[in-house]
Amino acid sequence: MTKRLNLLARKNGGIDGLVAVEAWIATSFDPKLMELVKVRVSQMNGCAHCLHMHRQDALKQGETEERMLLLSAWHESQLYTDRERAALSWAESLTNIAQSHAPDSDYEAARTVFSEDELVALSIGVAMINAWNRLAIGFRLQHPADRRIAA
Repeated sequence: MTKRLNLLARKNGGIDGLVAVEAWIATSFDPKLMELVKVRVSQMNGCAHCLHMHRQDALKQGETEERMLLLSAWHESQLYTDRERAALSWAESLTNIAQSHAPDSDYEAARTVFSEDELVALSIGVAMINAWNRLAIGFRLQHPADRRIAA
């Protein structure tokens, strides 16, 4: 995959705005759970750069390798709490919005375990990681292993 523009090296109001939203999310929602959501959404979107970064961030937040390994099969695993399951389900619904139309069942599951403010923060977090995935994939941000091979 050929590297394109390095958007992370660019300084402009758009990138600064995205970074500011991320700072707000970090103070508004459980950071460990948000990293789990970011990894799952990045799996769904196939973003190697974001998968690498958010897996590392999740581990720093205390996430385990076992749960990270099973994340793509969270539906089948008992390793995830009801709160995590609701967040992951809502994240998948919003990521697949064209197909899912964010079903009432996913919204109700999230609404029962998150406050309204938390649900808004979670939803903005899902929107943000989808935006970052699209930017990273579109501009071909490279996974560190790909950078090593290219060098």
